Amino acid sequence: MKLGGYVIHGNNRDTLGACLESLRAVCDEVVALDSRSTDGSVELARSMGARSVSHSWRGYGAARAAAMEALGPCDYVFYLDSDERLAPEALPVIRAWRDSHPAEPAYRLPCRDWAEINGHRFRYRTHWRARLVRRDAAIWRPEMIVHEALPRMRAPRLHAPIDHRFATSLEGRAEKEERYALLWAVRAFAEGRRLKPASLQRPAHLIRDCLMHGALWRGGLDALRLAWAVSNYHSAKYRHLRVLRQGGFPELRKAFDEGRYGEVFALVREERTRAP
Repeated sequence: MKLGGYVIHGNNRDTLGACLESLRAVCDEVVALDSRSTDGSVELARSMGARSVSHSWRGYGAARAAAMEALGPCDYVFYLDSDERLAPEALPVIRAWRDSHPAEPAYRLPCRDWAEINGHRFRYRTHWRARLVRRDAAIWRPEMIVHEALPRMRAPRLHAPIDHRFATSLEGRAEKEERYALLWAVRAFAEGRRLKPASLQRPAHLIRDCLMHGALWRGGLDALRLAWAVSNYHSAKYRHLRVLRQGGFPELRKAFDEGRYGEVFALVREERTRAP
């Protein structure tokens, strides 16, 4: 059983070390895919035994595909974001999983989103993501520009927690959610996704995170403010999709249709700069 691992990073030196430590602890080989960082992240990755590969940013799908191409032969792939790390209790669970002769297409791990708002650190929510993926099922394509893009597949749960540095400021998180919403809408438009009522999405997800996921009990008012910023993603993506279906964002649509995914990200940044 051989396990390959990778991380995609830019200027993430402050969190990359812990991420690489986690990958090195459970993987036979680790690739650090660098998207033109300038803060010494490449040197850090190399010093920690990862193989650094340079890659011009064209979205998450292209980056994940490039990381897979850079990895040597392996049975499964484990990937983390550059601001994630395995919790200490996850290490023996993954090692035992490796020895159990796994065969499922993927396994979902609990991602614990941690917030650090105004000196107040709390767990915002926990959600399950497919992060251990069988090599033949770990297929990303360039048009998969958004963050989590693997198709649905059978994926049992594996209780090996991942700790994610999710939010360090309300403003920064809100801006990121807006950008992700527009990227999601561009791809959803190309795929012919159906519209949902945008006005219902924000309150529904606000209630889900605050009450059902328990953020309010752990983080109080800071959690409520963060949930308000995060829940905007779910209404904004359908607002943007409606605009696209009405002929809006023509440059974005054209760039995506022509496979100019790096330009899609640049145009999204420009749109957010122009937004009031």
